[in-house]
This record gives sequence, C-alpha cells and structure tokens, in this order.
Amino acid sequence: MKDIERLQRQLYALTEIAKTLTLPLELPELLNAVIQKIIGVIEPAEVGAVMLWDQPAGLFRPAAAFGYNAQALSELGLRSGEAITGKVFDDGAGRLVSTPERVAEAMADMRPSNRAVMTRALGSDALPRCTLAAPIKVGEYKYGVLVLETIRGPTIFSESDLPFVQTISDLIALAIDRDRLAAQADEVREERRAERMRSEVLATLSHELRMPLTAIQGYSSALLLDDVDWSEEKREKFLHMIEEESENMQSMLKDILDSSLIDVDQLILERQPVRLQHFARDVAEEMQHRAETHRIIVDFPEKFPILEIDPRWTKQVFRNILDNAIKYSPEGGLIVIRGEERPSDVVIMVADQGIGISPEDLIPLFERYFRVRSAASLHIPGTGLGLPIARAIVEGHGGRIWAESNLGEGTTIYFSLPKTAL
Repeated sequence: MKDIERLQRQLYALTEIAKTLTLPLELPELLNAVIQKIIGVIEPAEVGAVMLWDQPAGLFRPAAAFGYNAQALSELGLRSGEAITGKVFDDGAGRLVSTPERVAEAMADMRPSNRAVMTRALGSDALPRCTLAAPIKVGEYKYGVLVLETIRGPTIFSESDLPFVQTISDLIALAIDRDRLAAQADEVREERRAERMRSEVLATLSHELRMPLTAIQGYSSALLLDDVDWSEEKREKFLHMIEEESENMQSMLKDILDSSLIDVDQLILERQPVRLQHFARDVAEEMQHRAETHRIIVDFPEKFPILEIDPRWTKQVFRNILDNAIKYSPEGGLIVIRGEERPSDVVIMVADQGIGISPEDLIPLFERYFRVRSAASLHIPGTGLGLPIARAIVEGHGGRIWAESNLGEGTTIYFSLPKTAL
C-alpha cells in the first residue's frame, strides 16, 4: 500500500514539475520553483540543491536550493570531481550514498573552504546521513547535478528513489537545454541584426560623406576652370560653399570618432567646477555664425548653480543638440536655450521652431544612426549620431535626456545634470 502511495505522489510531483517547467519564468526562478515541488514528495529530502557547472570558472555553483541558508550556500564552489556532486557529474550516472560513513568517504576530498560554507549553510558541522544525486544532462550536454540529502532522518533514501530523481533531473536538463537553445537563437538574431545595421550604417555614411565631397569637388573644379572668368562675388560664394561642406564633413567624422570612443568605454569624464550658462553662450555664439536665418537666445537665471562636470564633453552636448535644432528648422526661426534649477538637479532645454518630430519617431530618437524620416528631412545631412552621443555624455554625468515635439511646430530637447555641492 505504501509503495502505491509513493508512486502516486511521484506521479503527481512529475505532473506538477512538468507544468512548472512550461511557465514563462527566467531559468533561476524556474529551477527554484521545481526544487520546491520536490519537498514533501520525496520524504527523506530535507535539503536539496541544483548544482550547475560554471564553465568559465571551472566550478559547480548552486543555482537553486531548499533547506539551506541561501546566502551562505551561494559561496559554494566545487571543482570537477570534488565531493559527491563532482563525482556524479564526472561519472554521468546517479548515485545513492546511503550511510553516514559512505557520505563522509565521498566528501573526504571537499576543500576546507567549501566544508566551512556547508557548515554555515546547514547551521551544523554534522555530515548528511544519506545523499541522493543525479546528473542533469541531455545527450552529450552535461549541465550539473541534482543533490538531495537527509540530515537528521529517521527516513533515508532507497534505491527505488533513484529513477524518480533521475527523471526530475532529466526534466530540469530539458528546461536548461531549451534556455540554452533560446539564448543561442537570440545571439544569432542579434548578430544578424547587428550585421544588417553595420551594412546600413556603412551605406548611410558613404552616402552622407559622398555628398559634401561631391560638392567640394564640383566647386573646386569650377574655380580651376581656365576658360571661365568668375566674378569676385561668384568666387567668394563658391569658397563659402566649400567651407560649409568641409564643416559638414568634419562634423560627421567627429561624430563617428566620438561614437567609437563611447563604444570602447573611453568616455572618460574629467569633472571640474563649471558655470553652465557660460558654455551655453559660447556655443550659441559659435553656432550663430553658421545659422544666419536663425536667432539663438540664451536664458539662464542670474544665480544659476556651479556644476562639477566635464567641460569638453558637456560643450559637445550643447553643440550636438543645437546642430540638430538648426538642421531641422531649415526655414530659420528662434532657438531658445533655457536653464532651470530644481532641488537636486538642473534642467536645460533647447527649443526650436522647426519641422517637428512625429510621436513614433520620438521613441528611437536617441538611438544610434536613427534619422527622422519625413519628406521635410530628406535632404538634411547627418550621421544620426549627434543625439545618441549627447545621451551617453548626459547619462555618464548621472543625468537624463528626453524630447517633446509636434509636427510642424518644432522640437524641444531637455537634459538634466545633477547638482554637486562645492
């Protein structure tokens, strides 16, 4: 009768575990949910753990457990072949260690540091009375070991428990394998997406850089024609066009270089006390020279706080945002740079009267290589790197950046920087 009841409990447990493994949970949550199902089904199991092989570290680490002090157990790291876990993994076969003497023998090679961890995790230095362990594997892939232990008794495991525990281990292995395959599929998709993006970026940059180069070549060739006597006014106009296109190319190449530095974590901030309003006025003056149809106004409160920021990179934020404001308001108009102090930070806004941005384009606005797609913006030069670079700089300072816009009414870019007591 007891055997029938045991089989019924095991069948119920397998059904519940199978259902649990179909839940849309992350792997650690899934393993913890599974191991909790074992409690009460296998009566001798007072503690248990899913030990997974960490290939880079060359150690078995607890991925899920019950009955232990979880914080203490997290420090456990078993080598290949070490203790019962390492031996079962190497053998690839389940094992019942049914007496305290055999448990002690199987754990004799456990390093002192790991034995100390087990003592803290169990709250006692007594060895388990009985251990049941089964490898977690699918085909040739071995992921780890499911370990169940009896600490005090009186009931201990029997050989009849081993097939059931191995079945649970196999179900766990299938879940881990599914997670591994899903991760590999995600990596493949991400690699394809990155490759596609690289191709698109190269095509875009080639096109964007070719435009000013073509213009420079055209105006230079025209000026060098021997059979044409250009007026002084025409010559000056051509030279201005060459200068403007050269500045466009220089701006694009600088964006690409800055983006590359950020990619390799070379955005190093050298903070110093700065009056932000002076930066805003300097950059506004600099940009006003190339924006004759625009009027740039700087409006800061008289007692604006001094901030500890990186001068070079913060100036670049102003340049990139202002450059966008000028390019995307081709008809000219007013551009306002305004500063506002809040309790814990300051907020800078740059508002233009340009073509505006649609709601769907606001979401990816600060992503690399994104360009606003509208009929009005088709002939606006750029790499799509200016605002993403500004975002990286602002976030590097502990601030954030965002935008508000309406089509045909202009765009306002905001960014915040934390205040620092000086």
